[in-house]
Amino acid sequence: MDIVSALRSFLRVAETGSFSAAAADLGVTQPAVSRQVSALESHLTIRLLHRTTSGLALTAEGERAIPFALRVLAAVDELGDAAGLGCAAASGKVRLSVPGPLGMYLGGLLAPFLAAYPGLSVELVLRENPSDLLEEGIDLEVRLGPVLANGLICRHIGWTTAFLVAAPSYLSRSAAPSAPAELQHHECLYYNRGGEGMTWSFSDGSAETAVRVAPRLISNNALAVYRAALSGARLAILSHLVAGPDIATGRLIAVMPGFPPSRLPMHVVYLSRRNIPLRVKAVLDFLMTAVGADPAMSR
Repeated sequence: MDIVSALRSFLRVAETGSFSAAAADLGVTQPAVSRQVSALESHLTIRLLHRTTSGLALTAEGERAIPFALRVLAAVDELGDAAGLGCAAASGKVRLSVPGPLGMYLGGLLAPFLAAYPGLSVELVLRENPSDLLEEGIDLEVRLGPVLANGLICRHIGWTTAFLVAAPSYLSRSAAPSAPAELQHHECLYYNRGGEGMTWSFSDGSAETAVRVAPRLISNNALAVYRAALSGARLAILSHLVAGPDIATGRLIAVMPGFPPSRLPMHVVYLSRRNIPLRVKAVLDFLMTAVGADPAMSR
């Protein structure tokens, strides 16, 4: 019996309450997880789980076993890191929740990362609103702006950079604004990140200016707002990750350069600093490296 795999299977079953859900997270079959947990019970000569027609429940012995199992796996993970075995040991599925523009950026970088970790899979969840990490099984989540951690581990990893943009066709019929107050004469496209009023915030380097806008199009999908702006519809604020290439080619024009959109801090949140599985640590390292490699986000 592979005691490490058996312990991982047991903990995942205890967390998800299901052999099939644990198998999906670990990237193995449901019978394999069931056999590993049964083998662990035989090895320890205790019953860890009650199996009934209505589901699974931890026994009293199973409850007491969890902190010991976590300590064993933490020690194994530390040993793997120290011995340089992280790539071989990191396996299973990681659910990573990120805002849409960042998700599109990360999607273009995942191929070499996944090639380096053949036992690892990533579920990239594109979401603007904060998740309930425990309830939804999210391992890592990137949040923009101030974060109410509520017991979560929160690490600052970078900053957003955005532009107020318009297509040349729009600017040919409407003069570009030179200051935030002039936006009242323009129709706007609003990328709604959730929980925000219809307000855009700009900075001249010394002070912030908030402007209430009345958008003709509102979407929580950055790509939809980008396509509308590209078609010449209206003004929009878009991440450099979305608009940058088109600004470089002239398909979009960055307007009001003296008042760029305010930058927001970017944080990654997760449930616990201790006993981070290697699969999660590998994706966390990938995320921080990817953000740090882009100067517009790293400073």
